[in-house]
Amino acid sequence: MADAASSSARVNALHKFPPPFDTSDESFELIAQGAESLLYRTTFSTTGQPAALKVRPEKKWRHPILDKRLTRARILAEARVLVKLSGEGIAAGGSTPGKRAKVKQPKEGEKGVAGLRGFVPAVLALDWERGWMMTEWVYGRTVKQAIHDTQAGRRAVEREQRLQDLKELLRRIGEVVGKLHASGVIHGDLTTSNMMLRPYDATTPDPTSTDSLDGDVVLIDFGLSTQSVSDEDRAVDLYVLERAFGSTHPREEDLFPEVLTAYAENEGSGMNGKVGKLVLRKLEDVRMRGRKKSMVG
Repeated sequence: MADAASSSARVNALHKFPPPFDTSDESFELIAQGAESLLYRTTFSTTGQPAALKVRPEKKWRHPILDKRLTRARILAEARVLVKLSGEGIAAGGSTPGKRAKVKQPKEGEKGVAGLRGFVPAVLALDWERGWMMTEWVYGRTVKQAIHDTQAGRRAVEREQRLQDLKELLRRIGEVVGKLHASGVIHGDLTTSNMMLRPYDATTPDPTSTDSLDGDVVLIDFGLSTQSVSDEDRAVDLYVLERAFGSTHPREEDLFPEVLTAYAENEGSGMNGKVGKLVLRKLEDVRMRGRKKSMVG
């Protein structure tokens, strides 16, 4: 406990929090630090629920007016995407404890895409002038960590069973990414580090077991997201995921087609077969350009 308190004190000393967090009694645990932002685990004071606080600190090396404009634009862009997805049902709530979140099909004549619940974090609060946004906390592990954990921790389980579990996980990833694209949103940084594997059983939000690949795939970190319905943009998004998956999970690289199959053909993805196949054809073109670029250097 003392170590945790001293660590928190060091974090607070190194990074100045914007108001109203500079005078808050809540604890702030630094989870990740990127080039543009800092991510903390804390508590939403209004409801007491766990929350993620994303802070974009002032960049001293940028002109103050430009820095403020960029910070404001990026926070608003990310928040608008998350709110848009929430409005279309993707972040309209959590899954039922003990069950996988259900895919709700749209009614006849209903606009938007088939409803998915809790597949992106909901926005709780933000202040674009002071450079912060708070979202709900997503329990579980990153998909990257979950796949790596099963490599080391499931020695007693037959390889065939792990293979089937992994294929099912990849199909769920394809469904969620297809759902995202059908909503008119491009993530911009699709990696298994930006996907959480939230346990189906909400009564045990932080499981200690590393033997399972069960859970809902929740997309996080929309800092580079854009709104687009272009097949080219969708294909590039998939290409980023494909390259990231191959470099992060080389042992499982040959299983990535499971993602693409679920993306293009599974009804739960929100992408009908025709559109999905068009995107995959575009993906082939993007791959070819990527290979040529690698050859030229």
